[in-house]
Amino acid sequence: MKDAPGLPQSLLILGGTSEIALATARRLITRRTHTVWLAGRPSPRLEAAAEQLRGLGADTRTVAFDALDPADHESTLGKVFAEGDVDTVLLAFGLTGDQARDESDPVAAATIAATNYTGAVSAGLVCAQGLQNQGHGSLVVLSSVAAERARRTDFIYGSSKAGLDTFVQGLGDALHGTGVHVMLVRPGRVRVAGARGTRTERTALSTTPEAVATAIEAALRRGAESVWVPGALRLVMSALRHLPRAVFRRLAL
Repeated sequence: MKDAPGLPQSLLILGGTSEIALATARRLITRRTHTVWLAGRPSPRLEAAAEQLRGLGADTRTVAFDALDPADHESTLGKVFAEGDVDTVLLAFGLTGDQARDESDPVAAATIAATNYTGAVSAGLVCAQGLQNQGHGSLVVLSSVAAERARRTDFIYGSSKAGLDTFVQGLGDALHGTGVHVMLVRPGRVRVAGARGTRTERTALSTTPEAVATAIEAALRRGAESVWVPGALRLVMSALRHLPRAVFRRLAL
């Protein structure tokens, strides 16, 4: 096997049916990874994902995990760390929601916030402690370009990701020098397969699960703390972030 600096032998995925997470797992299995835990709500889809990774040669196990049950996170995830070292944790769960619907449904909006932020804070802290206890490892967290500035079309989702983004940056600072590496991934709009195998609309700043997986691999190799996918988003969002609010409101974003 070729040397693969920065790449994990063991991988814990929180959000085991995430297309980005599974694309990343497939890519890492072909490089170096041989043990994978898929954590998520029990379902035929989770089991099918596990079977797919087993077919690639990885020892893959499923873990019953609910982002909306923080009281159970320490026990559930602690059992994974008790089985052996976890080289990389990929926190990939989240809800996009439907902005138009959720604005008139506060309970649905609160569920998005609780999943994307509260659940991620709890699970992130538990995993960070597990990585610290073993003295090494990476915590990779999927955020979103939506975290950079509130937009009329997705401010409920975007606000939850903005909170997550800030949390992860602070956690990375807190863990600096401990042997634990924290990485924040900010993808643009991700094109995923639809019910008939089609993908959502392609734009210059959209991306795919496979492209995000490639970027994550490269970022792990170089020990990056943040990665934008596609990379041009960094400059685009820097410009948009500094636009006067009156101008930003008129943009069709």
